[in-house]
Amino acid sequence: MTERKPPGVSFESWVDRQIRQATERGEFTDLPGFGKPLPESGAPYDELWWIKGKMHREGLAVLPPALALRKEAEDAKEKAMAAPTEAAARRIVAEINEKITTAMLRPPPGPPLGLRRFDADAVAEEWRRARE
Repeated sequence: MTERKPPGVSFESWVDRQIRQATERGEFTDLPGFGKPLPESGAPYDELWWIKGKMHREGLAVLPPALALRKEAEDAKEKAMAAPTEAAARRIVAEINEKITTAMLRPPPGPPLGLRRFDADAVAEEWRRARE
């Protein structure tokens, strides 16, 4: 809807006309959630309901820095094991090791880090064995 309300037309009738025309064009058919029950209406009101829903739909999460780094380290190990070459696996390990070292020298707020640097040679050996 990009058209502006014409002068002399009441706002209500202009809106009603826009809705009627959109309905006639079928713009309200097959909307996501059509025919499904509303989300839990008995739940207490949450001011951040929309943000939380959007984050859930987008697969996003907000973690404390230490937990985010733990997750990133797990993902890096998986990426290294799936890397097409040993050099790529070593590069992935080097990048995460740099982040781990920084976090160990300057602990982030939140829970303890609980991580050690990866041994690039051990990861490379595991990478080679997985391809044999």
